[in-house]
Amino acid sequence: MKRLEEMSAVFQSPGVERHPPEPKSQTEGNEDSGGKKAPWEMVMDKKHFKLWRRPITGSHHYQYRVFGTYTDVTPRQFFNVQLDTEYRKKWDALVIKLEVIERDVISGSEVLHWVTHFPYPMYSRDYVYVRRYSVDQENNVMVLVSRAVEHPSVPESPEFVRVKSYESQMVIRPHKSFDENGFDYLLTYSDNPQTVFPRYCVSWMVSSGMPDFLEKLHMATLKAKNMEIKVKDYISSKPVEMGSEAKATTPSSERKNESSCGPARIEYA
Repeated sequence: MKRLEEMSAVFQSPGVERHPPEPKSQTEGNEDSGGKKAPWEMVMDKKHFKLWRRPITGSHHYQYRVFGTYTDVTPRQFFNVQLDTEYRKKWDALVIKLEVIERDVISGSEVLHWVTHFPYPMYSRDYVYVRRYSVDQENNVMVLVSRAVEHPSVPESPEFVRVKSYESQMVIRPHKSFDENGFDYLLTYSDNPQTVFPRYCVSWMVSSGMPDFLEKLHMATLKAKNMEIKVKDYISSKPVEMGSEAKATTPSSERKNESSCGPARIEYA
């Protein structure tokens, strides 16, 4: 896992937090500029899946970290299934809407609008976020980074609760190669779902929901592999080749000054 941490730093950008070293115990904290952060706490420890959490300073929410291993699918398949929005609409029953609303053809960064069911009696949530992926063939690692942004094409709707704080980073390291079964992954995640429930209730939902989502993602990858479902190969595709699927914009002087997520903003996803 420490190696995954080191490789993820290669793809860090100014808008994404650099993650701390691997949690060594349930009582060890990590230093930051404001002092010592809260310690990581082990939430779940299974053979192929480990989950930690720690409180986010100044809030009632947690940051989560997952370390896992799969040996029956390839890194390429797992990576592509995560990025393929059309396929996700088929295997993730919680998705109400998932669309790419803008893409930077130079960097390949994308802005997405995602609407998802939340447990009753809560309203559905929607996310507007930018994602960017990097594949380092030389160092044999893949990184997928997402974070919430604002975008003028997707104003808030009274039908959903907008989640304005959301960050996710997944690092995938193959055991051998991108096309051979077996890899480790490290997921670091946080968001503010804006619920009125106590922190322990939200933590329970995330702690139970995250393993469930990852298992659905795993099963969707297996299904795509065994049934030969066509999934787009994002590793082989060049960003410029993907421009026809979504609006590809050129930054203007007006857009550069907006708080929206035009290409200049997407660049630092």
